[in-house]
Amino acid sequence: MKTRREFLGEASCAAIGSTSILSTLLNLTMANHAAAQGVGGGGRRSLVCLYLGGGCDSFNLLVPRDQPGGYDEYAASRSNLAIPREQLIPLDFTDSFGRSYGIHPSCPRIAEMFNGLGGDGARRQLSFLANIGTLVDRIETKDDYINRSVALPQALFSHRDQTEQWQTSVPQGMQVLTGWAGRAADIIHSTLNTEQTGNFYMPMNFSLAGNSTFQIGESEGQFVITGSGALTFTGTGDQSPVHVAKGRAIADSVASPIEDHYRNLFRRTHGRITSNSIERGEEFQAGFDNPGSVNGVDVNTAIANAGFPNNSLGRNLEAAVRTIAIRPTLRLNRQTIFVEYGGWDHHSELLNTQAGMLAQLDQAVFAFQTALDALGLTDEVLTFTASDFGRTLRSNGQGTDHAWSANQFVFGGPVGGGEILGHYPSLAIDGPDDIGRGGRIFPRLSVDEYFCELLRWFGVDSSDMDSVLPNITRFFDPAGAEHPVGFLA
Repeated sequence: MKTRREFLGEASCAAIGSTSILSTLLNLTMANHAAAQGVGGGGRRSLVCLYLGGGCDSFNLLVPRDQPGGYDEYAASRSNLAIPREQLIPLDFTDSFGRSYGIHPSCPRIAEMFNGLGGDGARRQLSFLANIGTLVDRIETKDDYINRSVALPQALFSHRDQTEQWQTSVPQGMQVLTGWAGRAADIIHSTLNTEQTGNFYMPMNFSLAGNSTFQIGESEGQFVITGSGALTFTGTGDQSPVHVAKGRAIADSVASPIEDHYRNLFRRTHGRITSNSIERGEEFQAGFDNPGSVNGVDVNTAIANAGFPNNSLGRNLEAAVRTIAIRPTLRLNRQTIFVEYGGWDHHSELLNTQAGMLAQLDQAVFAFQTALDALGLTDEVLTFTASDFGRTLRSNGQGTDHAWSANQFVFGGPVGGGEILGHYPSLAIDGPDDIGRGGRIFPRLSVDEYFCELLRWFGVDSSDMDSVLPNITRFFDPAGAEHPVGFLA
């Protein structure tokens, strides 16, 4: 019989298909999880990862505006890809060097979340993290990279490898079948999700992007959903009488005395898991379809009024709001949600394509936070972006190529807001932060520091942090009083 760890390891490599019962099974739930033990606290909290798949050119998202100075350097390096200075939306922030910044003209709502909702400068809910990327050891100067005087992440500039490293936080090139959210679930699911008692079990990790390594642990898996709700064993979310009857027939067949159907232990275990997974899916779908109210506000009304765009990102973030709203139904005090918005690999047509995609991102992010605010969930949800890597500063003609460091943003009520944290680099070609080959910036802020601050808020104890982030002590002492980055209010 395969162990649970081996089961989940296979799940992290499998592709979800609407007609694949087994891969759906592996990503829904493990039925015989032990009853939750221990004590929890801190109310309900959800950590949402918005993954920008393909490598977003974020040095055209967050741009220096000071002139003469940062903007001139940016314009010279980016040449035909530079955003005109007058089109940039100013950010109400000046760094310690006196530099000012703006963001892409397609992102007025993100600018408002940074500067202060309603223009009052007070309700700031979003901050940027500058010059961040995967690191094995801290790099002080580009000579460290050139001379290989410090260990470097394996397979830099590779989509597959860098995506895996962002999701596992293990950049040494080791084969890792677990992600950092999955390892966090291994530690805190049983101790903080204490409402799950008896035979009730619901995973704390929800993916709106099929399998994500990010959420696979050694003992905990993920619950894969779509913009319409739970996956089903009939390969559709259709609730017509025919499909309901089909689903019930499958459930009855695996819930009946399975010794009559399966004669070995693996198949008996498979039957129990499948039966329980179907039940969990039905319970999830019932809550998802009828989320009721939160803090006296009707969830459907809040979503309808938030202004979600009618596209896949909008639908997935709307589904994320529903999944957060029904945490009491799911008996979850802690929950992670993974949403992917792909298509950022702009080797050509960067300006027009990125402008359209950023506009969709801007509208969807603002609608998501608006719905959470309306439901009184502002302080219970922390959302952060991630991406494969940044891109070259130099144009390849109409686009840019794979690079390393990038800028990310984090938002929600727990965020201090209105800050650009980290060391925004020089954008000069062959400058002090460029390791070469077309303006590839090396990161000075590690993803481990980013993730550590998120996990501190989420409830991972400092004594467990290196179990979740194996490299964290290379950059930060988890037992320290200060936050590693400083975006939390």
